[in-house]
Amino acid sequence: MTSVQQRTIPVLVTGRDAVVRSQTGSGKTLAYAVPLVQMLQSFQPKVHRSHGPLALVLVPTRELALQTFQTFQKLLKPFMWIVPGVLMGGEKRKAEKARLRKGVNILVSTPGRLVDHIQNTLSLAFSALRWLVLDEADRILDLGFEKDLTVILNSLNSSGSKRQNVLLSATISAGVTRLADVSLNDPVTIQVSDSAPSAAPVQSEGSSGAHVQAESFSVPEGLQQLVVVVPSKVRLVLLAAFILDKCQSDHCKMLVFVSSCEVVEFLHRILSFVLNKPSANQTLTFLRLHGNMKQEERVETFRLFSESRCGVLLCTDVAARGLDLPQVSWIVQFTAPVSVAEYVHRVGRTARSHPWSSGPGFIFRPSSRALLHAPSPHSISVPPLHSTVVPVCVCACVRACACVQSSEMAREQEIKERATVLQTEFENFVHADPERTNAAKRALQSFLRAYTTYPSHLKHIFHIRHLHLGHTAKSFGLRDAPHGLGGVHRGAKTGRKGDKKRWTGSRRDSNLLRSEFSSGLQPKTKKNRSKTPTPQESGTS
Repeated sequence: MTSVQQRTIPVLVTGRDAVVRSQTGSGKTLAYAVPLVQMLQSFQPKVHRSHGPLALVLVPTRELALQTFQTFQKLLKPFMWIVPGVLMGGEKRKAEKARLRKGVNILVSTPGRLVDHIQNTLSLAFSALRWLVLDEADRILDLGFEKDLTVILNSLNSSGSKRQNVLLSATISAGVTRLADVSLNDPVTIQVSDSAPSAAPVQSEGSSGAHVQAESFSVPEGLQQLVVVVPSKVRLVLLAAFILDKCQSDHCKMLVFVSSCEVVEFLHRILSFVLNKPSANQTLTFLRLHGNMKQEERVETFRLFSESRCGVLLCTDVAARGLDLPQVSWIVQFTAPVSVAEYVHRVGRTARSHPWSSGPGFIFRPSSRALLHAPSPHSISVPPLHSTVVPVCVCACVRACACVQSSEMAREQEIKERATVLQTEFENFVHADPERTNAAKRALQSFLRAYTTYPSHLKHIFHIRHLHLGHTAKSFGLRDAPHGLGGVHRGAKTGRKGDKKRWTGSRRDSNLLRSEFSSGLQPKTKKNRSKTPTPQESGTS
């Protein structure tokens, strides 16, 4: 058993409520699933499906709901009389209602779909409920399910049944603490960190979930974290070269996290075409996963990537929480996360509790060196981040080039030429068809809108006024910055005089606070600073 399982299972078997905080990938699902099944199989007389839901497990996403349901199916093979079921958006309500009428003993559900059935399905009753599990509770709150949780808890409380409550999360925030106070009764708090087991004791009986330390994070101990600072205009080329280099073997699985559904679709289309030409020596498998896909497509993508030995999954943060994707070799954060918690959950898809999993996490093109210091106040118990500054001339770290040059200068020139050829292929693909061009523009606009959502304490790094729109457009295969994108700056001040003052302030820290979308890595001098257009001159406002 893992540490969280060793500490949690004995507590839950006694029937106590519990708040469990443990790093992502540590085996929290089995920590509550095993004692839950132990309790249900010991009932006399035996549990029958006509008894209805005896245990309710709430999870934030459809993929996690499906994964949790499959875990219960495996655990219940010796106990065929206990029936699990799953409710999630995208499925047919009529089929779900039919399953509920027949009877489901362990119900796994997303909050929104469960509220729908509470309000519209008469056969759903919780009078016999004995267990309530809130898995990935912080993500449930982040996705705006607080009102749905209120409806669910009111429905459960009105049934009058006495139940055991469990709340699990990799990160504990103030919102999670409030949820624990509302939904749990005198809980035991269990905090586990594999890197420092002695610092994570089970608190004594009577300890309250309200005493959980807020904003504490931990990542898998075997995770290797890498950071590369990259100029904006070559980030697409560098991503392609990185994929080609790492996916040469038949045992490389890679997750690439981006900011929006449109960017996922754009990258999936352009990388699948350009990197899978008939002249290539190998065929790369590119899959996509985001919230705008149909449920059948999402389920199939999740299955294919889980079962494959090699492939690249382009995804949004819908794949960042709780998913157990076996043998993932690389986590690439192509778009920097908006918070430390988001970073922790993204990199947690690798270096999980499996004996074969110790892969690295990779912030592909972080904003600047300033971002490296962002996690420091949050006590992430990991070694210092490795910072590798990669100028444009060493694109793809030479590994994309199979040639051996006689001198360093010749090698750098060869890499520049190959990067230029690859960038040209991307641009030719985008501009060969008006529909592709419009798709690239939509992806760019979606990316810019997502860029404005970074919190205020990171605005000195991620500020939209610092964007070089022409270089950003290059990273989407566009030859020039498109017009008509001013809507993404809605609400921003447009006074030229004030803008100029903000644009030129604090030049002494320009190297430290340089945006990830700047034109290069070196600070500008007074001589060439005037050549760089302001956001107004570039048409970004």
